[in-house]
Amino acid sequence: MAANTLLIELGVEELPPGAIDTLSDALAAGIRRGLADAEVSHGEVLAYATPRRLAVQISSLADSQPDRAVEKRGPALAAAFKDGQPTRAAEGFARSCGVGVDELIHLETDKGTWLGYRERQRGEATTALLPGILQKAIAALPVPKNMRWGSSRVEFSRPVHWLVMLYGSDVVEAEALGLKAGRTTYGHRFHAPQAIELTQADGYLAVLEQAWVLADRHQRRERIREQVLAEAEVQEATAVIDETLLVEVSGLVEWPVALAGSFDKRFLEVPAECLISSMKANQKYFHLLDEEGRLKPLFITIANIDSTDPQRVIDGNEKVIRPRLADAAFFYDTDRKRPLDSRINELSGVVFQKQLGTLADKAHRSAAVAAFIAGHIEGDVAHARRAAELAKCDLVTEMVLEFPELQGIMGRYYAEHDGESPEVAQALEEQYLPRFASDAIPHSRTGMALALADRLDTLTGIFGIGARPTGTKDPFALRRAAIGVLNILIKGELNLDLRELLELAAAQHQELPYAESLVDEVLAYMLDRFRAWGQDEGIATESYLAVRARPVTRPLDFARRLRAVQAFAGREEAAALAAANKRVSNILAKQEGDVGSRVDPSLLHEAAEQALHEAVSAQRERVMPLFAEGHYAEALDTLAALREPVDAFFDKVMVMADESAIRANRLALLASLRALFLEVADIAQLQQ
Repeated sequence: MAANTLLIELGVEELPPGAIDTLSDALAAGIRRGLADAEVSHGEVLAYATPRRLAVQISSLADSQPDRAVEKRGPALAAAFKDGQPTRAAEGFARSCGVGVDELIHLETDKGTWLGYRERQRGEATTALLPGILQKAIAALPVPKNMRWGSSRVEFSRPVHWLVMLYGSDVVEAEALGLKAGRTTYGHRFHAPQAIELTQADGYLAVLEQAWVLADRHQRRERIREQVLAEAEVQEATAVIDETLLVEVSGLVEWPVALAGSFDKRFLEVPAECLISSMKANQKYFHLLDEEGRLKPLFITIANIDSTDPQRVIDGNEKVIRPRLADAAFFYDTDRKRPLDSRINELSGVVFQKQLGTLADKAHRSAAVAAFIAGHIEGDVAHARRAAELAKCDLVTEMVLEFPELQGIMGRYYAEHDGESPEVAQALEEQYLPRFASDAIPHSRTGMALALADRLDTLTGIFGIGARPTGTKDPFALRRAAIGVLNILIKGELNLDLRELLELAAAQHQELPYAESLVDEVLAYMLDRFRAWGQDEGIATESYLAVRARPVTRPLDFARRLRAVQAFAGREEAAALAAANKRVSNILAKQEGDVGSRVDPSLLHEAAEQALHEAVSAQRERVMPLFAEGHYAEALDTLAALREPVDAFFDKVMVMADESAIRANRLALLASLRALFLEVADIAQLQQ
């Protein structure tokens, strides 16, 4: 079976930069899936993309499907012949197979014998399969928004202008999006606008690079990174390369050229975050820092042309950025003319959620919860209450309305300008931490209190109106809020009771349709998030289930138990003790009524049960102080010594003795053993 390289290229007008990666990967995946369904073997599948093209190159693509044996089953043998002669059913089946009845075979199955036919079906040529595979792959593309162009009824993200489809050096006869496949592609819109005739599917990248196009998006990104770093070195500065911005800029150019420009130093009086947001959001510029980490009045832009007069390009970019930065300076000056707390009343006109009221209502609720938390974590209650009152005020400032990503940051700047307490100002920015699972938590106690209160208010409110997140929908980011609460409590070492906090947060809402079961539901939801949290920490699901089985409502305590159980699970004794706990659990579950754990030593007749009782009693003396201090890992290490007496007990002692008093005493001994481990977790779950 011969093999060759396949090249597919779809030429389009400039695609949305944010959609290029998704469309490119989806097209390659669709082609790969189609080939897999057709059972056509192939080598590496490579996806290429620029603003003006989506391409897939597949090496060692077989020229046909493999031949395969096809088996057809006809009527049951009893219905196929009558008096030794074929029936109409048999003759009809033979005709459908294109053979005579005498060429059919008997197929033996567990349900009887059937008339059948086997043939060797020749694999179809790959070039005949490709048109359908391509059309199906294009139809499945996650196009953000389709459009039409001209008089065509064809729809795609952007107008499509050419289609290349080569198998080796041959054009594959195909049609897609109203275009017939050929071998004609185009280079850079300005540097090489003329048509290019591709002679073969191999060498695609090299041909385009000669035409001023870097089709490999990963190569293009690294080229941009290298140029930005090199240009920053020339400027004696450090370039800050935001990976999201890098991807976006890469989606705007086919031949990147880095150029450095500057802006007026007077703009540095505006907070650096404002200038950076303006440069990134509006102009897609990379900003530069000096040796002290301060913003320099410089930027690096990525041009899509290697100009013979680069200064002219730089001048144009400087001209464009000047009014943008002037806007940022204007917003900053305008906002500072009013103190932040003068905007509290404006929050009454901003709806948080129609059933939960306005941002002013949310601020009032959060203030009560933040003050309570601050009082329990050695924070300043007055600061926490003040921070909650001001927390959302920057959302109605001109700067944040223009640059929403500056929420919290501008709150801190404006609070500092107004003379608010430094910790209150800091908390206004820290309220949004952590933004994601591995992000930093608030540093200040006021920031912790505010961040927790805000998230708890959202969680109780949204659950309280019945808007629980689903597998695909979480519009209020409740999963992120829940994990944020856990991270703050654990990393901040705040040993607060989550149930108590949820009860307080829920009580701040005036009316909630699902108030009755609200706290239990939110608590369960949040503790369930420990599964994902534990996975990030390298903790096995079984360890999570062991702790989750216990009524632990303090996340810091939960995390300590998780780590202790995970460490214990790695010990040699763990498997045997987990199995013993599971056995004990099953035995106790079958008993009627409360077994109790009080053991009568006078009823212990067997040496093995006496030894176990002595061991359990001795270990209880050792570990109860450890449990009280939360030293769970040390406690479990101590309890590991119970393995030998436990094994000996089950080997030599009949638990369900005939005499009821002895049986009850042995059950109590097992219950006391299990109770020790349950002080940490249900280690029987480690057997799963």
